[in-house]
Amino acid sequence: MSQPNTEHFKGYRIHQEDGQIVGRFDDLGLDDLTEGEVVIRARYSSINYKDALAATGAGKIMRRFPLVGGIDVAGHVESSADDRYAPGDPVLVTGCGLGEDFDGGYSEFVRARGDWVIPIPTGMDAHQAMCLGTAGFTAALAITRLEHNGLQPGGGSVAVTGASGGVGSLAVNMLAGRGYSTTAVTGKDTAADFLKSLGAEEVLVRSEIDMGSRPLERALWSGAVDNLGGDTLAWLIRTTDWWGSVASIGLAQSFKLNTTVMPFILRGVNLLGINSVATPRDIRLKVWERLAGDLRPDKLDVIGTRVVPFADLPSAFDDYLKGAVTGRTVVDLGG
Repeated sequence: MSQPNTEHFKGYRIHQEDGQIVGRFDDLGLDDLTEGEVVIRARYSSINYKDALAATGAGKIMRRFPLVGGIDVAGHVESSADDRYAPGDPVLVTGCGLGEDFDGGYSEFVRARGDWVIPIPTGMDAHQAMCLGTAGFTAALAITRLEHNGLQPGGGSVAVTGASGGVGSLAVNMLAGRGYSTTAVTGKDTAADFLKSLGAEEVLVRSEIDMGSRPLERALWSGAVDNLGGDTLAWLIRTTDWWGSVASIGLAQSFKLNTTVMPFILRGVNLLGINSVATPRDIRLKVWERLAGDLRPDKLDVIGTRVVPFADLPSAFDDYLKGAVTGRTVVDLGG
């Protein structure tokens, strides 16, 4: 078997040229990458909505250029100046500024700071880790925070919006596996069978919902996971039951929120912000252990079946911007 060449490898790097965002495959060496004590020989990455925004320039995600894209990576340690890791250790990194402030996972080799690196849990491999990726970690973090704030199975239905996307589909399956009654809210009227196969007891098409406009509407949910923001998040807040919580994850609909304080002071509703990038390491480790344990999706083979070869990565972003992707997409980096 040939030895890996850490001085000449391929990375998909995003450039800013004449005010335009341009992505392309560049020939890189380790010295071209941002600093980090651990060198990972990458095997898989994934595509998240944030990756598509960054790679196409549709959103201001990257804070410096040029930068290798990709907020996720999984593989094994090639070399390490951090005593916690040895060559050959299976590891992953999600978030932590990859693909935003630091060179990311769309590269055959990745350099990462030791505190970002997470050992791949026992019983999970690199491919499964990237079927989960930031989406799975975010969904599990949201459920963990909801449960920390009192959510329990048997307490009423839990709503999941943006349910056919990566975070949403994984959240539906995880909640069902934990014994929760789950209502999936989707913009795709063709996604009902898919969502019910993941464990959703009810599927609502967003365009068919009468969201009302009163400060408090009829209580429907014991909790919720929201990927959309905007009017949908406002609706969830005013329809969540006593002492329930809403985990706010995304802003695919809008970053604006028009609501009142009445749900918070009259029903005791909690609004929980979920930031998967800056999660403290001790919590990150616990969440990944849950992803290999009680929050392990039993339909991961259904949710993460789409695999894109590294060479085809540039053509995969548009579907995310169009909202045409169901489930997860894994990027096969070779290795």
